[in-house]
Amino acid sequence: MARRPVRSAAKPAPKRASRVKAPARGGANVKAGLADTREWLSSIDWNARTATVLIMIVLGVFTLAPAVQNWFTYQQKIADMRTQVQQTKDALAQMKTDLKRWDDPVYVRTQARQRLYYVLPGEISYLVMDAGSVDTSDTSGTVGAMLADKRNNLEISKSITSTKDNWVDEIVGSVVRAGIEQPSADATK
Repeated sequence: MARRPVRSAAKPAPKRASRVKAPARGGANVKAGLADTREWLSSIDWNARTATVLIMIVLGVFTLAPAVQNWFTYQQKIADMRTQVQQTKDALAQMKTDLKRWDDPVYVRTQARQRLYYVLPGEISYLVMDAGSVDTSDTSGTVGAMLADKRNNLEISKSITSTKDNWVDEIVGSVVRAGIEQPSADATK
């Protein structure tokens, strides 16, 4: 059981000031709060023990603050790692499910048809190229004929044309000129 400190008879007990209610205004509330704080601070019996306890509390806060901050940081990293581990476990479970699918011959046959365009013997595979640009109102013939008309691949040029300059000689000449010629004074300005 804690004992109460005994006050000496020579020192009368400090009188406590009665609290005054502040009006309901913002600035007055702040002033009243400061007045209450000042009353509380003046009512404390300041001695060496009180000062030592306050100094120890301040030193404790400054000493423990970095450790507490590190603890919170590590807790956040641990939570992130747990989330990452769970996502990896989910991905692994999905991969195991996909691997089991490959044991089914129907799934393998379906993948071969979709990915590699394989067909079974006797089947005919139809593959429509550039289906988005097919004009369904075209009555001229097949889709291949329409695509050939669009690309204009039916006409082959009968004349042979040649260039007037040999581009290989032009490249070699450009490299040689770049190594020999000096820049003019006008070009540097």
